Amino acid sequence: MHVKLKPLIGCLALAGLGTHAIANDNLSAAEADEAVERIRVTGSSIKRTTLEGELPITVFTRDEINAAGITSGEQLLMQLNIAGNGVDNMASNEGISTADNRANHGNSGANLRGQGSDATLVLLNGRRLAPHGLKGRSVDLNSIPFAALDRVEILRDGASAVYGTDAIGGVINFITRRDYTGAQVSGFADVTEAGAGHIYRANALFGVGDFDQDGWNAFATITAKRNLGIRGTQRDFTNSFQEDRGLSPDTRGTPFATIFNVSTDAAPGLIGSGLIDPNPNSPVARQDAINILALPGGGGCESGGDFMGRFDPNLYPWSPQSQYACAWEYGRHRMLQSPLESLDFVGRLSFNLGDSHEMFFELSAAHVESRKSFEHYQISSSALATAQFNPSTWYPSTGANYDRIYNALGDYFGFDGLNYGAPIAYRWRCIECGPRTFDTDTTSYRALLAFEGMVGDYDYTVGLSRSENTSKTKLVDGYYYLDQLQTLLGSGTLDPFVFPGQQSQAALDGLAAASAAGLKLYEGTTTLTQLDAVVSGDLGFELPGGFIQAAVGTDLRREEYKFDGSDLEPGRTVPLAPFDDQNALDRVSRNIKAVFAEVYLPVLDNLDLTLAGRYDHYSGFGSTTNPKVSLKYQPVEQVMVRAAYSTGFKVPNFNQLFEGERSEPITVDTWFDPASCPDGQVSETPGCESIQPNLIRGGKVDLQPEESTQKSIGVVLVPTDNFNISVDWWEIERTNTIRVATQAVLLENYASFQENFIRDSSGQITAIDARFINSGGTLTRGIEVDANLTGELAGGSWRLRLNGNYLQSFKTKALDTLPYSENLVGQFVYNNNLPIKWKHTLNFSYTHGDFMHSLTQIYRHGYESAVFARIASGVHNPPNFDYRVKSYTTYNYSLTYRGLENTLITMGIKNLFDQDPPFSSHNMDSAAGSAWEPRVADPRGRAYTLLVEYTF
Repeated sequence: MHVKLKPLIGCLALAGLGTHAIANDNLSAAEADEAVERIRVTGSSIKRTTLEGELPITVFTRDEINAAGITSGEQLLMQLNIAGNGVDNMASNEGISTADNRANHGNSGANLRGQGSDATLVLLNGRRLAPHGLKGRSVDLNSIPFAALDRVEILRDGASAVYGTDAIGGVINFITRRDYTGAQVSGFADVTEAGAGHIYRANALFGVGDFDQDGWNAFATITAKRNLGIRGTQRDFTNSFQEDRGLSPDTRGTPFATIFNVSTDAAPGLIGSGLIDPNPNSPVARQDAINILALPGGGGCESGGDFMGRFDPNLYPWSPQSQYACAWEYGRHRMLQSPLESLDFVGRLSFNLGDSHEMFFELSAAHVESRKSFEHYQISSSALATAQFNPSTWYPSTGANYDRIYNALGDYFGFDGLNYGAPIAYRWRCIECGPRTFDTDTTSYRALLAFEGMVGDYDYTVGLSRSENTSKTKLVDGYYYLDQLQTLLGSGTLDPFVFPGQQSQAALDGLAAASAAGLKLYEGTTTLTQLDAVVSGDLGFELPGGFIQAAVGTDLRREEYKFDGSDLEPGRTVPLAPFDDQNALDRVSRNIKAVFAEVYLPVLDNLDLTLAGRYDHYSGFGSTTNPKVSLKYQPVEQVMVRAAYSTGFKVPNFNQLFEGERSEPITVDTWFDPASCPDGQVSETPGCESIQPNLIRGGKVDLQPEESTQKSIGVVLVPTDNFNISVDWWEIERTNTIRVATQAVLLENYASFQENFIRDSSGQITAIDARFINSGGTLTRGIEVDANLTGELAGGSWRLRLNGNYLQSFKTKALDTLPYSENLVGQFVYNNNLPIKWKHTLNFSYTHGDFMHSLTQIYRHGYESAVFARIASGVHNPPNFDYRVKSYTTYNYSLTYRGLENTLITMGIKNLFDQDPPFSSHNMDSAAGSAWEPRVADPRGRAYTLLVEYTF
């Protein structure tokens, strides 16, 4: 079926606004009219032209992706202005791991409009994929066959009325080729100037059979990719010893150990309860953390090994007692880009059944190996007999360097305060232990059998698919069995008071024997089985603007999840390894039955209205119905107004429902009984005493779906044939959000959470239920801008395009009954989405003959810095502290040449001016990035790309 384009839509088509580019840039509007065929567009069940402007869709074509040197979904999202700046990429989760963040082990998620990867729907050829196996929250972009893509369609709107759950922030549809005849090979290299972080890719594509003439086509493509890692030590901008700018490593665990006061009467140590500083100008007399290198004549902290330096005695609350402590740049030992290797395959076999009917079988599969590596063990002595590094592991008096430590301390502090013969408590970074490292292997596939065609005036599609993702994480280096490690430490064989590289052979042999390398941490599998069907076409009724079109469909799914714990032998312990055995799940499942409908009403020649609705029923917690209304109004030829309203939902994932319940002791002294404490904090007031009951953690089977409303209104202007601009305002409000019950929420809103405080018969709190809850919400608003200007120059054609996103507001609230918080846009936010006010890309391209040049500016607005408490209160004033993180601007250039027969060559330079990420002073213990922000910036620096593609 072919349709005529309205003049405005034809102009948009030629300009490329909201659509993929027409194959021939020189098509006239009349030729474009004849060339446009109706297809099913992301965000709609009704077949329509890709050039119609009612849906706010951004499209990246294969050529645009290649010209930008983009080789993965994560790279695409980093350049996408409507993408949130969350912790969804692998670089933003490269620190110490816990069970709660295992989702990012080898996983990169899509996050549109800051709603999170679990609220952004990712499709492959219009159908769902199984999410990543470890947490089951989001689709792994590393498993997408990127080299096989034809285009990527991004719906910048809610779509639960079409697709169901998760489509709150929007939809990303990765679309591969439908058929291919011939053979093609390509190679790609992306090499950094600074070294490390290189990316290599090789791809082969082959196909046989002409679908129209032979009645069938079969093609397959296979891609191998390798990303080399970058460690923080390989980039100077990760330097965190910048005291004058308000940043210093928050650790006193150093490669040459720092002596600590953790002594008790039952476990006395060498320095007892601390040593008195003989310096009369010391801000605090008693010193609790002492490194002998920092003492006068000790050689200085820098002499203790690479990346050691002075601990800032002013920045942290405990700093005054650490005038003679050293620090170590642990953040620089994290990966800035994770090493990753992948092999993916896409194959499709299509049969022309005649009379406009087609059958096809599609198979996609991927194997991804990724590595997470971060700082070495920090071994911290404890006086508790039950602690892992209890007094039996303290440095013994028989240790080779015991007298050296004793004499160095006595020479400065005096010998009277020392307990000669008592063991030494310390905090030590074990360099010989190696960086903590684990590998995650992910294997995924999707098999699809589908039929498409026409029956009379109605088109149909029916598909049956099964998708699975299995992911397993195992320890590689830097982890050791506790019993053997305790013996090495307690005997002094493994010596914390020698410089890196000076451990004895006995110590090295002991570490090798104690290594837990190869031990499985956990393994998870998600499975999705789906049967879907859609029928659409003209209803035979005509309105003034044309024929009414409609679509009806059904979506039947079965979702399954299985999670296995570790292979650790009973009774053995591996310190600091992020085991998650308590959350092991036998295979759990749920069934989803959905029906949906959509009606397109051309009310007038210049007014179109689309109504859509979907009903979903989930086994376990019931049903939900979500509508969507959208319209397009064209008062004059050069102006189009579009608007939409919809509701959405997101169901709890299996972990949130079934995660194992566990009881954890409270170790802080900030909890109190909110029923009896009038002060609202721990104090000496009767009823405000500190309490330490157990916290109950885990899943909750009675969680309900999150709900959302999405609104948008926009205008498209085409004043001339060579210029157009669109401006779209949008709002997303989420309610009943699923979150962990935090201390602040529970204490400050006791009236709403009285049942979470479990009491005995006397009224005393014995436990606090801190499992997942439905509570509160978020409100996000923004404005998206897209402008295009084209022209002719010196026998060639040029195009200037601006695409930007202005984040107007981002607010949160802990309870539905509470008002929203202040606007958080432009403020530093730990661990979640970083709400940047303005982001844009500005691209200039010029095509002349066989050459195409492209220059792109990528801009990210600055924001308020994270501020340490002692700086915020004015106690400490670093001379060069800046309360704002500067904006980040990079430029990319590429040149594509098509002058050689059957050959395409694209050369490029990324980050043309080698711009480092802007300095950020945030605490690395609470967010990724050492002196930089991986949610915003690219750590690779200037890089040179080359793509060579040859078609046989």
